[in-house]
Parts: sequence; structure tokens; C-alpha cells
Amino acid sequence: MVTVIVPLGVVVGAVFYVTRGQSTNNPDDSTVAAPYMETNDFKKPSEAELKKKLTPEQFAVTQQSATEPPFHNQYWDSDAAGIYVDVVSGRPLFSSLDKFDSGCGWPSFTKPISASDVVEREDNTYGMERTEVRSKTAGSHLGHVFDDGPGPTHLRYCINSASLRFVSVDKMEAEGYGKYLGPFIKAGLYTPKSGATQTNSP
Repeated sequence: MVTVIVPLGVVVGAVFYVTRGQSTNNPDDSTVAAPYMETNDFKKPSEAELKKKLTPEQFAVTQQSATEPPFHNQYWDSDAAGIYVDVVSGRPLFSSLDKFDSGCGWPSFTKPISASDVVEREDNTYGMERTEVRSKTAGSHLGHVFDDGPGPTHLRYCINSASLRFVSVDKMEAEGYGKYLGPFIKAGLYTPKSGATQTNSP
């Protein structure tokens, strides 16, 4: 169930809020997930399968373009090192290295890990002109992008926590995201294990 909120004043994000009720945001991600296998053959699960896999809030956000409440979501104020992946496909989308505090109450990023993994499209719902952001692989609704962010991009990717799953830097190798460790090693946030190699530097 969702509730439409009529905004007053400056709009900093979407206005189609999920009624939280008994739903939670993302499931506990403290355990190590099955290793991610990067492939171009991802097949999106059926609606019935997604309803079993996702929480009601995650389903409403990713599949019905709803929006979670600001300041009451899992990652809006997180400063942990790691990457944020599509909760549906597992595809890496954003990095904590590009995350900043925009004051809007949702996770904000200056850019995606790879521009080719997100799709932007015009959104004129609720009488507003905005640019919606979706994941390319799974078509998940992520949020919106605005041009009021910090340099050098001056963009603010305002993303729903419910559309993401966070993988901490110390779990990236085990979960199949080792190729994305390069920037964290360079930043001094991760020390490779003996014999391990990371070739990607997004």
C-alpha cells in the first residue's frame, strides 16, 4: 500500500511515499551472500518471484516507482566503505566513495560506478519535470538525478535505500565484487589479501 503526499515548498526528491506498516527496509545484510556472477544474460524474475525475494517496501520502490520516507531509510546517513548494488540483479551501481550528505534524507551520490549500468528518462509525474534513474539490467526504479550536486559532476543521484543492497569493502571479494576494489585500495580503505589481485578501477 502506498500513500501520495502533496509536497509543500521545495521538492528535493520524489513524493510517492511507501506506507511502511509492517514492512522493513532491506533485509539484514550482515551475512555473506552467494558470490555475484557478472553476466549479460540476467533474466529478471517474475512478479511472483520478486514478491517472495523482496520486502514489500523494496517491491513497491523498485517495481512500482514508490519512494521511501526521507531520513527514515537504511542508508541515507551511512558512511561505511563499500558498494551499493541493485537489490534485484546484484549489479554494482554506486560506490561509497561517491556518496555525500546532501541533506535531502536519501542516499546521494555524485555519479554511478558505471554510467552504462543506469538509465535516465524524463519523469513528469505529479506536475514536476524530473529525471528518473533506473537500473539498466533489471529495470529497477532507483530514484532521480538532479543538477544541484557538488563538483566535479554537479549531479545528485537521489536514490532509494530500498532499491539497493550494501556490500561492505571487507566482503566484496567473497561476494564476487573483487574487481571493484581498486579505488578502495587506492584510497587506503582496503588492503588486498596476499595473492589476491584486483584489475578493475571504476
